[in-house]
Amino acid sequence: MAGKTEYKNKWQSENCERISLVVKKGKKQIIKDFAAENGYTLNGFVNSAIDEKMQRETENST
Repeated sequence: MAGKTEYKNKWQSENCERISLVVKKGKKQIIKDFAAENGYTLNGFVNSAIDEKMQRETENST
């Protein structure tokens, strides 16, 4: 099992970056619940929300 964890950690370090996000106490659970109700993980939802916002802003600036 350690090999699988090592592989995952190595893959993530080579392909991903982390962002620390600070929200008011209790908001994390609200976002997590909303994401789950809509078929997302917390991380997937946050990434999707960022992508959508960036797309809208790009479309509005042209």
